[in-house]
Amino acid sequence: MLWTQRSTSMTEALCIKNLNVTYRVSQGTRHVLRDVSLTLKKGQIRAIVGESGCGKSTLVNTIISRLPANGRIESGQILIDGQDMVSLKGDGLRRMRFEKLGVVFQDPFSALDPSYTVERQIIETVNIKRKTDRKTAVRMGMEMLTACGIREPQEIMKKYPHELSGGLQQRVMIAMALINEPEILIADEPTTALDVTVQKEILKLLRKLADERQLAVLFVTHSLDVAAMLADRIAVFYGGQVVEEGRIEDIFNFPLHPYTQALLKTIPSIEYGKNERKLMPIEGELFSFLDENEGCCFAPRCPYARETCFRVSPVIKENMGHSYACLLEEVL
Repeated sequence: MLWTQRSTSMTEALCIKNLNVTYRVSQGTRHVLRDVSLTLKKGQIRAIVGESGCGKSTLVNTIISRLPANGRIESGQILIDGQDMVSLKGDGLRRMRFEKLGVVFQDPFSALDPSYTVERQIIETVNIKRKTDRKTAVRMGMEMLTACGIREPQEIMKKYPHELSGGLQQRVMIAMALINEPEILIADEPTTALDVTVQKEILKLLRKLADERQLAVLFVTHSLDVAAMLADRIAVFYGGQVVEEGRIEDIFNFPLHPYTQALLKTIPSIEYGKNERKLMPIEGELFSFLDENEGCCFAPRCPYARETCFRVSPVIKENMGHSYACLLEEVL
């Protein structure tokens, strides 16, 4: 697998510092995000990778201020252009969210309103940020649909969501997310429901938009191989924590955390003969936020775990832009 070095801006679009989030449940208060820190630069695509239930979607909902009623930010900062989203309230928060953030969700059919045409939904989206006449909003919509690879935007504008294929629905969602020129695009599993060919087209589109518009993209996925096709850097999530973070090539060639190593072994190899790799499922039960455990969140499933791992939480170690959270000095 080959990776291309891309130049990205040094300007930070998003900076998350020591973010801690809890949910109130019948068993009490449970931590769902623990001390999460990461940065995202303009023109950069950062992937958040992990199994279902690891906290990826909670991170997205925290950033876009859509935590459920039982969710609470206990501490930390979410900085966009130097402004802390955590401290903003009311109109200030809504303005920041709609002006700076664009969001694309996993299922475009559910996200789009089935009773409205694409044109009407685009006009309403434009008017969230600025009040403009219908002609201007339609022109903006057609330009954005074209930028998202739709060849006949005037025809698509007249259609209802159910009249579009899954790939076209997702392109419409991306266009709507970007029409108000946000600095940051959050894509939460945007290709999961698509077939492989369409998936690759959407990934290529996101890469093109990030490069051309210096758009900062936070791409959430459960698949390391999908992340490898798109991202510049990867943050591996487990148990509501970043357990490893680094460049794509470092994560794939020199994985340092046992969970990352285990994830890589679940990816099918296209090499045959002597280099063929046997798929290895990750043993043990998935992490549950309902269980308040001391120590490393991956210890119950880790083949290298020692007694200390079950009672001491690891701190992040960093070297040359590659970081991981593990008590073991070296994992072979």
